[in-house]
Amino acid sequence: MDFLRVMGELVNTTLVFSTALIFTALGGIYSERSGVVNIGLEGLMVSGAFAAAVATHGAEQAGLTGLAPWLGLLAAMIFGTLFSLIHAAASVTFKADQVVSGVVINFLAAGMTLYLVKLLYDGSGQTETLGAVFSKVEIPVLSSIPFLGEALFKAYPTTYLALILVAVTYYVLFKTPFGLRLRSVGEHPSAAATMGIRVSRYRYIGVMLSGALAGLGGATITLTTTSNFSHNTISGQGFIALAAMIFGKWHPVGVLGAAIFFGLSQALRNFVQLFDFSKNVPAEFLYMLPYILTILVLAGAVGRAVPPSSLGEPYDPGKR
Repeated sequence: MDFLRVMGELVNTTLVFSTALIFTALGGIYSERSGVVNIGLEGLMVSGAFAAAVATHGAEQAGLTGLAPWLGLLAAMIFGTLFSLIHAAASVTFKADQVVSGVVINFLAAGMTLYLVKLLYDGSGQTETLGAVFSKVEIPVLSSIPFLGEALFKAYPTTYLALILVAVTYYVLFKTPFGLRLRSVGEHPSAAATMGIRVSRYRYIGVMLSGALAGLGGATITLTTTSNFSHNTISGQGFIALAAMIFGKWHPVGVLGAAIFFGLSQALRNFVQLFDFSKNVPAEFLYMLPYILTILVLAGAVGRAVPPSSLGEPYDPGKR
């Protein structure tokens, strides 16, 4: 039973680390399925993590302790959406290089949030530690099942929400007219425009959805793992989510599997430390594991993952 409990904890920890990646990678799908490359997922996560910390702290100060983390999630979605509009305007309206625009978003988010944190918190490099964060929810009866109960039915609300959004995203993209139109502007925008679909509008929507979901991803880390925001809260999770999106072949179910894989690599880092041999392994090597796996996975995925046909290509109505 002890072995089952330990393995259940490993799976549970994997889901904890996977949740932020699932949110962010799903956001990347919406953007890139519409034809807009979004290297800026890291910056959007940073903006969401910052907004969640500030909004949750403000709600605590106002006495809204019970609602505080949910208000933090809402603030992260709004802030992430607004921040993504910069990328949408540069990429869609002004037809700037989408990779360069995404890189700018990453630097802008890192610099601006650090400045605002120091401005709001008297020069401190991080926000106040939050008291009102999410706690794990145990599903009655199911949580008492050996292994499965510990692994799947004692999780944060954000984990359940992320898994639901995988199903919702699949349905929206592949079972609704909106999803068909969004995918069409990423595959063949000229043909879509001929059918009366407003390419720019759908690309804006795709990028804005990516901002909202990546903001959720950043908020998840703040409200479940770190309980505050600082310059290293995200630490490259946006780039890992980008890798999960590519490894998952721009498909929600594939992204779920890829995010769990990368989440497992982070959970193993903690799991390995339980064993005596880990004392002889420098901690830096254990922390490098997720990023090494990211490089290896991307190297193996090159040539196998086929992106949307018009990904990264600005749409010019005058050229059809």
